[in-house]
Amino acid sequence: MQTAKLGPVTVSRFLLGGNPFSGFAHQGPERNREFTRYYTTARIKEALGKAEGAGITGFIGRIDRHIMRLLMEYWDEGGKLLWIAQTASDSGDTEACVNLAHANGALGCYVHGGVMDHLVWTGKTDEVRRGVDLMKKKGLAAGVAGHTTRVFEWAEKNLDTDFYMCCHYNPSPREDAPEYQPGRSESYREEDRQAMTKLIATLGKPVIHYKILAAGRNNPEEAFAFAGKVMRPQDLVCVGVYLKEDPDMIARDAELFAKHVHP
Repeated sequence: MQTAKLGPVTVSRFLLGGNPFSGFAHQGPERNREFTRYYTTARIKEALGKAEGAGITGFIGRIDRHIMRLLMEYWDEGGKLLWIAQTASDSGDTEACVNLAHANGALGCYVHGGVMDHLVWTGKTDEVRRGVDLMKKKGLAAGVAGHTTRVFEWAEKNLDTDFYMCCHYNPSPREDAPEYQPGRSESYREEDRQAMTKLIATLGKPVIHYKILAAGRNNPEEAFAFAGKVMRPQDLVCVGVYLKEDPDMIARDAELFAKHVHP
């Protein structure tokens, strides 16, 4: 598996995403409940093991009690995936999340994309600056995520991060509230994908491309082929999976990555 550097951390260029494990399907409330019921701790650990078997070395997951507890168990049982932590408002503000990430074994951390969208839109960015500074102080790979080009245009001018997490789509604007709202309709527009990937080509940091599959809406072959065309050698991709529908989904996605994404 190809690798890339996020500041002090070296990980595979294919990262396993944790949204499905936390019940975020981005396909409506009933689908969220279905994901939550399916992904017991045992099944999540099974998925992490399959990721290791496919050559993946990094996992992206929320800073919440559920993820921290299962990762402790997974590591105690010999698991090897490195954790890049996503801030989560239910665990506190950005600085509180960074402290939790560091204390619980994360090697990297980034500010949640919806939070970044909201804070940049409203001009309340001091929390972001303090959070990134603390990530650096703790020795974590430091990043920010976002669904809009505005986030990264601002970050390029105002932050010293190690990486960005750029969403290929802007499913639901976060101007009014930063958090994901399960009942809210989502749109996956090609113009958003084109705008974001055009901006990525100009950014000065490695980028983790996410939601390349539009939360299960895109054909996997097309999604990985598109990613392969727009990813730079220093870039990575993050993909979540739902193994109930395809127990071999991780291996299949890793094969598509190897086919379409080249050094």
